[in-house]
Amino acid sequence: MYLQEQNPEQHIPWNKGKLVGQKPPLKLREIWAIRFRLQLARRTSDLAIDSKLCACDLVSMLVRDVAQGDQVAHRAIILQCKTKRPVRFEIAEQARDAIQNWIRDAELRSHDYLFPSVLHPGQHLSTRQYARIVRHWVAEIGLNPMDYGTHSLRRTKAALIYRRTKNLRAVQLLLGHSMLESTVRYLGIEVEDALEMAERTEV
Repeated sequence: MYLQEQNPEQHIPWNKGKLVGQKPPLKLREIWAIRFRLQLARRTSDLAIDSKLCACDLVSMLVRDVAQGDQVAHRAIILQCKTKRPVRFEIAEQARDAIQNWIRDAELRSHDYLFPSVLHPGQHLSTRQYARIVRHWVAEIGLNPMDYGTHSLRRTKAALIYRRTKNLRAVQLLLGHSMLESTVRYLGIEVEDALEMAERTEV
């Protein structure tokens, strides 16, 4: 086997015309705009926003990961798909109510996926489909869907917590990062600001 050199005139870069790099977090008013529209349509985005989970971890959750019987937990813990490290997350009251209603309306059992696939019975929602859903949410409130992605939801609450507390270590734990430097890059904070906060943070 060998790699055939391509004609530069025929090669079209995969990222031509696309915005690449980190997707920005949503602003607080944009989060509330999405929540308002989805509540009117009896849909929910709360767990996606509040949990700060990666797309692969969010879509692969089982009902029993967040609920026992008809009671949704205040806090939950899952094993991250990529790192195999456990991460804990809180489930706010608004999200608990939405999850409880969803489990009841969808008649989900404890061993079912919390977000089952409509197209493939027995499987969970794919990360690609989740990304399409997020782009649709963003478009509904008048933003350019190409500028945002599933990581925008994961980064939103983490960015808000950092801006309010300047506590990098807390955000690192909430995101499940093994290294503080990963959190710095993920949040996109200024280097000097990050170093100052890291110096104040005991690990």
